[in-house]
Amino acid sequence: MTSVNRRSVRRARGPLAPIGLGALAVLSLLPGTPPAAAQPVAAAQPRAAAPLPPPTRGEYLAAARLAGIRNDPAALSAFFTALPKGGDLHNHLSGAVSTEYLISLAADDGLCIDERTLTAVPPPCGAGRRPASDALTDTAFRRAVLRAWSMQDFPPGRSGHDHFFDTFGKFDEVTRRHRGKLLGDVADTVARQNQFYLESMVTPASDGARILADEVGWDEDLAKLHGKLLAGGKLDELVAEASRETDESDAEFRTAARCGTPRAEAGCRVPVRWISQVSRGSSPARVFTQLALGMRLAERDERYAAVNPVQPEDWDSSLRNYSLQMRMLDYLHRVYPKTHITLHAGELWPGLVKPEDLAFHIGEAVNVGHAERIGHGVDLVHEDDWQRLARTMADREIAVEVPFTSNAQILGVRGADHPFTTYRSYGVPVVLATDDPGVSRIDISHEYRYAARTYDLGYRELKDLARASLEYAFLPGASLWRGNPTRDGYRLTGPCRHTGPGADNPRQQCRRLLNTSTKAQVQWRQEAAFVAFERRFATTRAD
Repeated sequence: MTSVNRRSVRRARGPLAPIGLGALAVLSLLPGTPPAAAQPVAAAQPRAAAPLPPPTRGEYLAAARLAGIRNDPAALSAFFTALPKGGDLHNHLSGAVSTEYLISLAADDGLCIDERTLTAVPPPCGAGRRPASDALTDTAFRRAVLRAWSMQDFPPGRSGHDHFFDTFGKFDEVTRRHRGKLLGDVADTVARQNQFYLESMVTPASDGARILADEVGWDEDLAKLHGKLLAGGKLDELVAEASRETDESDAEFRTAARCGTPRAEAGCRVPVRWISQVSRGSSPARVFTQLALGMRLAERDERYAAVNPVQPEDWDSSLRNYSLQMRMLDYLHRVYPKTHITLHAGELWPGLVKPEDLAFHIGEAVNVGHAERIGHGVDLVHEDDWQRLARTMADREIAVEVPFTSNAQILGVRGADHPFTTYRSYGVPVVLATDDPGVSRIDISHEYRYAARTYDLGYRELKDLARASLEYAFLPGASLWRGNPTRDGYRLTGPCRHTGPGADNPRQQCRRLLNTSTKAQVQWRQEAAFVAFERRFATTRAD
């Protein structure tokens, strides 16, 4: 598929409920216009950065403010919290919730905690089990649970890989009960962090998918296997089950967040789309069933956008079946061409796996698995012919979802070892993400601040990273930006080119675009936030 066709497919998805364009009470903003790539140059070379237009007065003042507080931690924290930061596109719901909230939910449900493993389990709390409510009052016990269920106090310098992934099994009994309440906690955090959109990963109808996969069994002929899943309406029953499950979660969320009432939480304003997780470490039959369910669901329920394999990429089963899973995606993409695909790929590092396992995962995700975005992509320079791969990703606008803290905690990759600057130098779109902020004990502001400090990013670069997170989101409708903004810079599309970004009263043609495109609406909200942010610095300077 050409880059033009892929872009049109990426933008032209089914409608979502319209999002109001009312006045925005925006806090602050930040830097940003990443090095935009120009025309391709010699075969193995990165693209030259395109010249940036002169900064606006507001951008100049915000950049000056950022430069002036580089050594002031408190001011930097306030600055980055207030910065409008687009959307979070790589977010696992169960790992995104604060650990303190998980403990509260466990207590509310009367769960127990195994004293030896610190795993939440159903009641009764007999020998060797303590009521989860004890963690609300016993400081030492609470600290032990926090450490077991997150990266809290994890020793620096040690590999956190196993501890990170082990946390999910310890609090699974809590998270599987309350998707709506979890969303309430996460969406409220997203809103308070001045983000405007969330894509979060969940596993729809997981028990039913497992049962169906085991019933049908494995067949090397993927078309026949798909036919067995469809026979008798079995897969459609799972789709219906997943939609009912989501209805229940939506109702729980709206109740918990008091949506539609005068006391509604900020998260009620955040548009959310779900990505269906697929357990890549499972048997081939279960992986294929989850993929087929997620892709069929996305074409029938607009609340779902995409599929994404999860679980450690370095597990033996994940490594053994990686190419097979890419072939599954290749087949199912032809059956369900409207479903988006974003793939965990390249979450590997030398020493974690054999050298040959570093050589092809991102490449197969792009060229076989039809990935529109790549999650992590840390081992880029270890891929076969990685320069060509990077140019391909740039040409097709295949974005990389970068969660810095997760990469450091799981893989020990940080700073100059991370391919962040390499991707940007080749013109590959990059979006910052949190991955599992509850487990990691961070938020998206931490990731932006880390990027600015570590890679010496200025205001305009940070601003365009925020824009990229909405540009490459799986939001339906046309974009506010024309062409390839990563390559050419963020320039307003034709209908809005004579209107200031985020203006209160856009011209009629621009208003028409905003009324018909959910993506453009969300992007416009962010631009209004940038305007308000930059005005605040002008006022501060005048004072």
